[in-house]
Amino acid sequence: MATVTLIEYEDASPEVKAVYDDIRAVRNTDYINNFWKALAHHPDTLKRIWASLKEVMGPGEIDSLTKEMIYIAVSIANNCDYCIHSHTASAFAKGMTPGQYQELMAVIGMAHQTNGIATGLKVPVDE
Repeated sequence: MATVTLIEYEDASPEVKAVYDDIRAVRNTDYINNFWKALAHHPDTLKRIWASLKEVMGPGEIDSLTKEMIYIAVSIANNCDYCIHSHTASAFAKGMTPGQYQELMAVIGMAHQTNGIATGLKVPVDE
């Protein structure tokens, strides 16, 4: 259950509409995700998070599919269902195959397992 209402385009302030328009242009879609609609209650936060996301997830040394896969892994670690679903869909849209997805899940599962064991055993870091 949401803790805030979602602000639709037609109900948004001009400041929020400008961010929505940029999201639509950058993503080449008319769809605005619920995450942005929830953030729209605080336009400064909406603008800041959108600008940061564009910068971090934009072109760089790491390709866009790998960035999405990292985002999925961190979202799983943080137990964020919304981000897991959103970035999994984005990764598939960017070319992730079902085999890559299954291998990603195996890597994430292995990391959780070995992290838990190393944490529980308080294994000292190698020099």
